[in-house]
Amino acid sequence: MQNNQYPFIIIGGGISGMTAAIYLKRAGHDVLILEKEIPGGQINRTAEIENYPGFLQIDGPSFAMNVYGQVQKLEIPMVFENVVDVKKEGDIHVITNNKEYLCKKLIIATGRVPRKLELEHEEKYIGHGISYCALCDGAFFKDKTVAVVGSGNSALEEALYLTKLCKKIIMLNRSEKFKGNQILFEKLKSSHNVEFLYQTQVIALHGNEEKLTGLEIMKENRTSTLPIDGLFVYIGSVPNTSFLINTGVELDHNFIVVDQNMRTNIDGIYACGDCVKKEVYQLTTAVGDGATAATTAEKEA
Repeated sequence: MQNNQYPFIIIGGGISGMTAAIYLKRAGHDVLILEKEIPGGQINRTAEIENYPGFLQIDGPSFAMNVYGQVQKLEIPMVFENVVDVKKEGDIHVITNNKEYLCKKLIIATGRVPRKLELEHEEKYIGHGISYCALCDGAFFKDKTVAVVGSGNSALEEALYLTKLCKKIIMLNRSEKFKGNQILFEKLKSSHNVEFLYQTQVIALHGNEEKLTGLEIMKENRTSTLPIDGLFVYIGSVPNTSFLINTGVELDHNFIVVDQNMRTNIDGIYACGDCVKKEVYQLTTAVGDGATAATTAEKEA
C-alpha cells in the first residue's frame, strides 16, 4: 500500500468519523482520517454534555479526547489537511490542500459549521468581539457584558457556561419563547446575571477599527442600540459539503442524502453524522451513524 492509498478514507475527524474509523480498524482494515481542524469537531465547542448515556456529565473537549485516545490506541492515522475536492475515476480521489489520496471506499463525516448572521462587518469582528463558541472564547469576556443570539439548545448551553464568567448575559430571541430544552431554560432563567429580550432581532453591528462595541436591535418595530463587549451567535449551522460539487453525490439543501445504511447515491461513497439529511442531530445519533456507515462499507468492500 502506497502512503497515499488506503482501502478506506474518512473525511472528518469528529465523533461520527472517529467512530467509523474505530469500527473499521477493529474489523481489520487500514483506514485514514482526514481532518482540517481538531479531533472531535463541533463537540469541542460544547461546555457540558448531560444527555449521553454512560456519562452523568462531561465537557465536550474531554469527550472528544476520550474518543481520539481510542483512535490513537488503534494506531489509526489522522492527517490534518483540508479536503477541497472529491472525484470518482475508478478509484475515489480525495484531494486536499496539500496532497491527493486514493481509496476504494469513502465515508464523509464533515459535520456542520455555524450559521452566520450575514450582517455587514461580521467577518471583520470575528475574533474581535464576535464568537460562535463560548467554551473557546468565553474567558476573553470575563466580568464583561455579552449578548447571545439564538433560541435552541446551543444558545442555552453556551449561555449557561457564560454565566460563570460574564458580568451580564443578554439573551436575544427573535421568537416569543425558546426552542431548546426546558430544563436548560429553567437553569438559565434562575441565573442572577441573565436578561431576556424576546421578539428581538439584530439588524446591525457597531464598533471601531479594533473591536465590536454594540448592536443595533429591532424590537416591536422599534430600533435601539445595545452596548456590549461581545456577541455569541447560535442560530443554527450549515453542512460542510461544498467540496462535493464534482462527485454527483445527491444533496438536499446541501445535506447529503443517504439511505438507512448510510449509502449515498454514488457507489462506494457513504456519509454519516451532522452532514447528512436526517431528523435528529445529536451526539448519540452521530455515533450510531458512524457505526452504521463503517459496517455497511466494510460489508461492501
